Amino acid sequence: MTTTTQRSQHLGIPIDRPAQEVYDYVSDPLNVPGWAPGLARSIELVDGRWVGESPMGRVVVVFTPRNEFGVLDHDVTLPSGQTVHNPMRVIADGPGCEVVFTLRRRPGMSDEEFRRDAEAVSADLTGLKRLMERS
Repeated sequence: MTTTTQRSQHLGIPIDRPAQEVYDYVSDPLNVPGWAPGLARSIELVDGRWVGESPMGRVVVVFTPRNEFGVLDHDVTLPSGQTVHNPMRVIADGPGCEVVFTLRRRPGMSDEEFRRDAEAVSADLTGLKRLMERS
């Protein structure tokens, strides 16, 4: 049996808005450019698939179905054809919530590339916090 381990980093941010409100906003693919420009600056439904223009090029994003658990996992197929699974959750915390994104280090990724990915995700989460708390 072969065991594969990937280094993960959990990036979370508290948001002073109800969990359901944050979940409803983030789970709508059309809102991706508003909260995650690091993933896609624009996104559209093309032949039943969500296709975004990202800083990496054209990506295909598959979102987990809406659910009652706050799960916002999504798979991103990069221009290279590699698909990256992105675990993400909205966790209720009193009247607010915490959004947690698990960043997985892809095979062959350098420390610098992993650090840059973490910075991009953190920037997207910070933008989401600002956006939601302005509402």
